[in-house]
Amino acid sequence: MSARSTLRRHRSIGTAASLSAVVVLAAGLSACSGDDQPKKAYTVPTSLCGVDVDPAQVKAVLPGGDALSSAPSRPNGGTTRCDVSVDGRKALRLAQTWWNRTETAMAVAAAYDGTDGGATTDDYRFVYAGKAGVGKVQSCTSSEHPEMALFTIIQVLDSGIDDQAAMKSLTTDYTKAVEQSTACE
Repeated sequence: MSARSTLRRHRSIGTAASLSAVVVLAAGLSACSGDDQPKKAYTVPTSLCGVDVDPAQVKAVLPGGDALSSAPSRPNGGTTRCDVSVDGRKALRLAQTWWNRTETAMAVAAAYDGTDGGATTDDYRFVYAGKAGVGKVQSCTSSEHPEMALFTIIQVLDSGIDDQAAMKSLTTDYTKAVEQSTACE
């Protein structure tokens, strides 16, 4: 065998070995890439803390787990919260809060974590990012809060979920559901 033939044979063996190493490495990385997400074994109800929700939209922003629970709270006279927990850990907060009527969703969003760099709808009624969203409730009045507007705030608290499309959908539909709820007179 000539020196040139031997060199070609060693190069092709080296290339085949390198290619095999790349395939093995890629297979190992895909096994670690999160394909083994915990199963979402719980059922999301059609109403959370008195507001109708689309269970599929809520589930899209929740982590895997076995048990889901929700708990309402009123941290002040103008805010109502609904904390959703999975396996005892708070994972999602759905809130309603009264702000000055002249405020925009963008101005309200600036006061909440997770809304940085959020996109807005064409009418500026909604702001949504991967882990949070804010919506301005239309035609909602309250004798307890005259001259104020109701806003919804949704925040992913503990799941690693970061999905702007899912958050836009949930924020939009939740805000519209609040419009039909007892929060508005």
